[in-house]
Amino acid sequence: MSEEKHHHLFHHKKEGEEFEPAPGGGVDEYAYTSETVVAATDDGEYARITKEEKHHKHKEHLGEMGAVAAGAFALYEKHEAKKDPEHAHKHKIEEELAAAAAVGSGGYAFHEHHEKKEDHKEAKEASGEKKHHLFG
Repeated sequence: MSEEKHHHLFHHKKEGEEFEPAPGGGVDEYAYTSETVVAATDDGEYARITKEEKHHKHKEHLGEMGAVAAGAFALYEKHEAKKDPEHAHKHKIEEELAAAAAVGSGGYAFHEHHEKKEDHKEAKEASGEKKHHLFG
């Protein structure tokens, strides 16, 4: 996505630009003679934050895959414990370790998800995006 921000409801004026009535006429319908409004922020900061956001997304997906793999291995070991009663104790221990790894990996994915959300919020602030609230 480009760093340019398009505003559909609100038109911003750049310095030195003249405004003219929009083609539809109307009291509140004014447009400016600019092509696109670019937020007045440090583009390097926005790029850095979005790169960090992608990095956290990648780590979140790795955590999810780890949780799935460890969960699958735990189920396999549970099956092996039933199938091989001679070594059932060993398989039960490995099942518990795999289950603990699955929980840990899920927690890591959850942590990275929240880091990604924080970076997304920072990127919005760095880009100059403002929330247009109806009541205030």
